[in-house]
Amino acid sequence: MVNLIQNENMKIYRRTRTWVMAGILILAMAALSLVIWFDVGRHTQGEQWKINTEQQITHNQTALKEPGMPESMKKQLEQDIQVQQYRLDHNMKPMNATMWGNIIESSGLVFLITLFVVIVAGDSLAGEFSSGTIKLLLIRPASRLKILLSKYVAALMYGVLLLVILFVSSVLLNGMIYGFSGWDQPFMKVSDTGVIQETNMFLHIWSTYLLNTVSTIMYVTMAFMISAVFRSSAMAIGISIFAMLAGNTITFALSRYEWSKYLLFANIDLSSHLNNAPFKEGMTMGFSITVLLIYFAIFNLLSWLVFTKRDVAA
Repeated sequence: MVNLIQNENMKIYRRTRTWVMAGILILAMAALSLVIWFDVGRHTQGEQWKINTEQQITHNQTALKEPGMPESMKKQLEQDIQVQQYRLDHNMKPMNATMWGNIIESSGLVFLITLFVVIVAGDSLAGEFSSGTIKLLLIRPASRLKILLSKYVAALMYGVLLLVILFVSSVLLNGMIYGFSGWDQPFMKVSDTGVIQETNMFLHIWSTYLLNTVSTIMYVTMAFMISAVFRSSAMAIGISIFAMLAGNTITFALSRYEWSKYLLFANIDLSSHLNNAPFKEGMTMGFSITVLLIYFAIFNLLSWLVFTKRDVAA
């Protein structure tokens, strides 16, 4: 099994596109960080962050007085005011005034990682069929299940590598831009009881990164399943990318139906639970994880059934 995974990794990393994707990811992170710095970050340095925070508190207090505001938005504004006032009282800079703000913003680029790994996964199996090299794999003593699993694991390993590259490069670049003085700053949030909680910033950011990668795993598994079922790289990559781009729109359009909470796209963003903003009221982290596990099992079961039972030697 280890040899099979090594073989699949060699196929991935000897291609120029693999490293081009990594380079694009770093460039995208650098561009995002610099844009945020020139637009926001440089205006929060020194004592300016205190003035900005006071203005934000005043703005939020005014917004709370607007009639017809949804309870969820009202609750979010009240929590923002509480955290902002806590920062002023304890002389703690907001995240957008430190390196952590840009680092956590960079977690949004996990979308790019998902796109790149979907391309790799979608082509991994279907490409063997189109080139005819699938026959060379099947004459090995390894079972079809191991061959399938090795390709899947190798694709996910590439995603992990891109995630580490994104995080490390973001820390280094934003550390140089903002300075590393805020390294030990805690992350603050309001608990369900209305109390400010301080947690480790590093753990919070990695939690955000890792929860965002849940969508990567699900879309890659989907692409892999389509690739196994239809033997088409274009179909696997195209459908998966369409799902990535249109999933939220579809979910929003169907949000008035109670059953919409069982849709894949309604549960794929687990980081929303960290911010107490689930797709529907009453949805919990446990519920979303359960739904995702069911989809995950179905996708993998279909991949296994089709690849192991169908005559792929033809």
